Amino acid sequence: MTLRAAVFASGGGTNFQALLDHQAPGGSWEIVLLITDRPEAGAIGRADEANVSTAVVPTKGRALDEVGGEMLGLLEAHAVDVILLAGYLKLVPPSVVAAFPGRILNIHPALLPAFGGKGMYGIYVHRAVLEAGVPESGATVHFVDEEYDEGRILAQRRVPVETGDTPEALAARVLTVEHQLYPAAVDHLCDALAAGRDPGPMK
Repeated sequence: MTLRAAVFASGGGTNFQALLDHQAPGGSWEIVLLITDRPEAGAIGRADEANVSTAVVPTKGRALDEVGGEMLGLLEAHAVDVILLAGYLKLVPPSVVAAFPGRILNIHPALLPAFGGKGMYGIYVHRAVLEAGVPESGATVHFVDEEYDEGRILAQRRVPVETGDTPEALAARVLTVEHQLYPAAVDHLCDALAAGRDPGPMK
């Protein structure tokens, strides 16, 4: 059984590319749709190269229920089973969360629950980690609920903070780990869903 995945992305889509590169014919999942809120998102070019359908769903000035309704129409039309957020910077509408319980994942560039929440994305996360003086950071894959970065954690990998780190240097090391961790976590989830069992935390 191959589950059909939609990826939500707002930016360049390097985690999207890591997922594209990892999926395999006959595997437990395949990407069939990219949804973005920005028509200039670099992820669109990656989707075009991979022959993945794309859709732009604007969010600015629109109610969440309106955005959610448009998303649900697209997800239904493409028979999507799971949703993977890859640098999607907007809140997922509650109607979409409700329609995919335990089937929406996000990758976050820190060790949640620390350094998460609204406004904590990209370089802002790594800057906050360094300002806090903590000895390590990392990446977290978690389920998505109605709040930013508060869903159940599926997998984490730690990355040490090094002496003299800049936010950019730390970001680069964490991103390397993200590109390894996220595809493995998607395998873990989809293998469990295909087998009809609960995906416990990934070791």
